[in-house]
Amino acid sequence: MRPLRYSINVTLDGCCDHRAIPADEALHRYTAEILARADALLFGRVTYEMMEAAWRQPAGTGAMPEVTDPFVRFIDAAKKYVVSSTLERVDWNAELVRGDLKEAVQRLKQQPGKGLYVGGMKLPLALAELGLIDEYEFVVHPMLAGHGPTLFAGLSKYVDLKLVGRQELASGAVALRYAPRR
Repeated sequence: MRPLRYSINVTLDGCCDHRAIPADEALHRYTAEILARADALLFGRVTYEMMEAAWRQPAGTGAMPEVTDPFVRFIDAAKKYVVSSTLERVDWNAELVRGDLKEAVQRLKQQPGKGLYVGGMKLPLALAELGLIDEYEFVVHPMLAGHGPTLFAGLSKYVDLKLVGRQELASGAVALRYAPRR
């Protein structure tokens, strides 16, 4: 069974607004490394549309800094599953996920492979509620935003986690990986 991993950038005060967190070379390199642990991505509609708008372009074209090339290549080539009840169709190597969320994600996890990565905020909240996330990763940036959306707002139940990994990036950000205690 392939694990479902959640990863998100967050400030010390809990802000998850991607526009508030600078993406430097170390973060792009680290993100490319962790994504190599997966063979597919799971997005909600908003995250899918945001990622497609930002990253759907050939690597090495000069449109993005060269340091983003490994990340862009992975994102572009990766199989994507998009959970949406409003989208009629998707492309960019993507497939719509419909029906019961728990059953659909359990089917994806049962497929052979290295793993699935999920990002964003709404879909991971629903997946946490269903107990489907196998690993949580918070890349905590040494800054205070003072605004923005926060992690797991509205979570209805406590999720007990244990630390399974820690890595400091050159920027001072710290990637903290946790697994649910089951």
